Amino acid sequence: MANYAELTTESFNKKTENIDKMSAIEIARIINEEDKKVAYAVEAALPKIAEAIDIMANSLKAGGHIYYCGAGTSGRLGVLDASECLPTYGVSEDTIVGLMAGGKEATYSSREYAEDDFDSIVSQMKASHFGIRDVLVAISASGSANCVKGAIKYARECGAYTVCVSCNPNSDLIEMVDIAIIAEVGPEVINGSTRMKAGTAQKMILNMLSTGAMIRFGRVRGNYMAYMVPNNAKLVDRALRMICQKTGCDRNTAALELAKANNCIADAMDAIEGK
Repeated sequence: MANYAELTTESFNKKTENIDKMSAIEIARIINEEDKKVAYAVEAALPKIAEAIDIMANSLKAGGHIYYCGAGTSGRLGVLDASECLPTYGVSEDTIVGLMAGGKEATYSSREYAEDDFDSIVSQMKASHFGIRDVLVAISASGSANCVKGAIKYARECGAYTVCVSCNPNSDLIEMVDIAIIAEVGPEVINGSTRMKAGTAQKMILNMLSTGAMIRFGRVRGNYMAYMVPNNAKLVDRALRMICQKTGCDRNTAALELAKANNCIADAMDAIEGK
């Protein structure tokens, strides 16, 4: 068994040892003070994040896919980030895939035991035909989850690039992957509750990875979501405003060209600009 007591994410937070005696505003204030540390921890990891962005973008350009994997909060954050790429960037459902230890059911209800299962994620990777052109992003706050270790081992056997996102400077995953992204956020307000600062850091990093990769993959025009899927009233309005702002046309022209382009904002922009 790993020596979990040595993990930063399991360490004791002296500042919050009396939190159970605090008022509501004191609790909110101390959580906020601890959360302020997260952005600085992520900032220290920016060079590694940038490396991962380029590897992910190159994989997509070569016809590969991005796989996030993890257990508990880490896995759910991966599933969340993956699921939001389709509507935001107009990519297919299998472009960025979120795999959860314990399967899809673990996204909605606790399957914490699956974290210890070395093959829990591997079986899902095999079922979705993970291969050499793909990239695995293994997410584990502690860096000790057996499920992601198994996934990394399998990805390397396939010849694929591997990335980890962890919050422990002594993470087991560092030596296992091509790129190790480590955001050391320190002990949690509630000791060991990595859904807090560690989860916030992981969410920020995954936002950077997917957004950066999609930008480098060409799914953004300027800072416009030019491949967004406009499938409700708010998004249709946003699409029309984007076209008008980018091309200088009026709203009626934007609506006409968007319809002609089968709701592809980028194609409507190009048609108006004569590209």
